[in-house]
Amino acid sequence: MIALLLSFAIASLVAIVLHGTTRKFVRNRLRYVDAVQKSLAPWLAGGAAFLVGSAAVGVLPIVGLGTALTAALAVGSGVAAGARDIRQGTSPIVYGP
Repeated sequence: MIALLLSFAIASLVAIVLHGTTRKFVRNRLRYVDAVQKSLAPWLAGGAAFLVGSAAVGVLPIVGLGTALTAALAVGSGVAAGARDIRQGTSPIVYGP
């Protein structure tokens, strides 16, 4: 029971961090990349995150396939949200490198 709660907590934390990080990365670094605005971009990013996460399933005992799927959904939704921010003009102006 405790292992299940711990796994759920880890998956939730990973999803929150990955979504925010991906959204910020798309807004700030990929602002001028046209491929991010395509409807296929969130699916490709989520699929790549799932492949990386599913490789970690065999190595880390607490990470399961559900955690890999959660991470993939978080990355895909982060890419979609960042692209939407760019289209709506709500991305912040970033100064410096």
